[in-house]
Amino acid sequence: MSASGRQQALDRMQQAGVSQPARDTFARHYDNLAAGATGLIAEADVEPALPAAYLQEVAVSDEEARAALSATAVITLNGGLGTSMGLAGPKSLLPVRDELTFLDITVRQVLALRERYDVRLPLTFMDSFSTQEATLQVLGRYPDLPVDGLPLDFLQSQEPKLRADDLGPVTWEADPRLEWCPPGHGDLYPSLLASGLLDQLLDAGFRYAFVSNVDNLGAVADGRVAAWFAASGAGFAAEVCRRTEMDKKGGHLVRRRADGRLVLRDTAQTAEEEMVHFMDGDKHPFVNTNNLWFDLARLRAMLTERDGVMELPLIRNAKTVDPTDKSSTPVIQIESAMGSAVELFEDAASVAVTRDRFVPVKTTNELALLRSDVYQVDDSTYRLRRSVDPAPVVDLTKAHYGMIGDFDQRFPAGVPSLVDATRLQVEGDWSFGSSVRVVGAAVLGPEGGTVEDGETLGSP
Repeated sequence: MSASGRQQALDRMQQAGVSQPARDTFARHYDNLAAGATGLIAEADVEPALPAAYLQEVAVSDEEARAALSATAVITLNGGLGTSMGLAGPKSLLPVRDELTFLDITVRQVLALRERYDVRLPLTFMDSFSTQEATLQVLGRYPDLPVDGLPLDFLQSQEPKLRADDLGPVTWEADPRLEWCPPGHGDLYPSLLASGLLDQLLDAGFRYAFVSNVDNLGAVADGRVAAWFAASGAGFAAEVCRRTEMDKKGGHLVRRRADGRLVLRDTAQTAEEEMVHFMDGDKHPFVNTNNLWFDLARLRAMLTERDGVMELPLIRNAKTVDPTDKSSTPVIQIESAMGSAVELFEDAASVAVTRDRFVPVKTTNELALLRSDVYQVDDSTYRLRRSVDPAPVVDLTKAHYGMIGDFDQRFPAGVPSLVDATRLQVEGDWSFGSSVRVVGAAVLGPEGGTVEDGETLGSP
């Protein structure tokens, strides 16, 4: 934990062309890490936080929606490769419905909103060095997407992985690319500043930003939420929704007892012995969707005042330098979450939205649900429509279905019908034929086998 390790890491970042705001942010986090900070948030220090508003109770006219959207820009996080699902390229290029990818549906949702409300509504992606080239190639298929000369993407920064033993930058000659990692999506703010996009948006007359993950296709720049946020006068707002079994480990907002500020708490910020409280859906009934709204002018003023550094809470992520080799060198990745900026705004708020705005795909469990007949994609708006409520729970054993190649191999004719299901739990290596239907709860055991064409599983 020496000063030389800190400087070596900063020198590497400068040589790689990482921006000054990103380097300054890394340095601040490094100092906290070296001082022993864990980033943990104790249950005793916080209390449950209820939403300031419920979208279902908000009445918004078409004109109010149009006015808010005319001042809004859409920013979509697109830096992930989806390696946890066995993908080699950008996760956003994974087909999810009718050969349409996350990227295709996201773009078409924005184009449909422009047509409906007659607004500019620019869309830009925060890419990583790993996703930029392939993403821009696909976006070239949409010649009407660019707006007012604004870029279609900007790059998030990168930082060295740190050896767990001495916090010096790790060296990995087998694949030097693995020496680097993204700094978490909290990097959004310094990257907006360093890229010049923040000033470009403000100069073009945009006041608000809506930010979400590309793998959440429910995250549409909805005019109701835009109008509510504009009328609230808040500098920052987070969308939350009711927790379900499939996101019991999802992050949530709490209120810090010391100062009453809203705070985002994720699993990485929770001690193992306190996970029982973290996952208590009665105590913390809302999950953070990572759909965020913020005032661009307020953000620029804050960044200017802080010399480009947003002091977001540290997330200390312990991994190995090669994530596929658990025997490789243990490292620490310094990360932060963009949603944690909620605590920097004294007037920050949250709004409870319905589940249709939160359809994350982090594992093949969620992918199976999205590809099933539980969801449809509207032909005109490209919004997801769910045909049952609540959605069934899908639990596929990771050993046989966790990687997309294994998943597709076991569902060659597509995912079974789930509209009449409450649960599909697969514990072994099962292959599925065509026109399979699940009714009620179905559990397939560890022995494995084949589900024949046309078979009905489960019981009402």
